[in-house]
Amino acid sequence: MAVVEWARFIAGTFFLLIGLGIFVVEMIGVFRFKYVLNRMHAAAMGDTLGIGSSLLGLMLMSGFQMVTLKLFLIIVFLWFSSPVSSHLIARLEVTTSEKLEKECRAVSLRELEAARKKEQEVQP
Repeated sequence: MAVVEWARFIAGTFFLLIGLGIFVVEMIGVFRFKYVLNRMHAAAMGDTLGIGSSLLGLMLMSGFQMVTLKLFLIIVFLWFSSPVSSHLIARLEVTTSEKLEKECRAVSLRELEAARKKEQEVQP
C-alpha cells in the first residue's frame, strides 16, 4: 500500500511542477508581449492549462474522496469559463481599439483566395 501512496505523491508532485512551469511561462509571456491580445492569449492559455494541471496534481495527492470530485468540478468550470471570458475581452478590444490598424492588418477573403491561387501556381 505504501508503494501506491508514493506513486500517487510522485505523480501529484509532477503535475504540480508542470502547473508551476506553465504559470512561469505565462508570466513571462504576459510581461514580454507588447500587444494586448497577445498578452491576453498567454494569460488565458496559461490559466487554463496551469490551473488544470495543478488541480489534477492535487486530485492525485488527495486520493479518491469527495474533495477529488470538488476539484474536478472546479477544473470543468474553469475550462468553460476561462476561454469564454478571454474571447469576450478580445472582442471588446477589437471593437474599441483605436490602434488596431497599426498592430495588425485586416485581410479580406478575396485577398486570401488570390494568395492561395498564387501559391498553387508556384507549386507544381
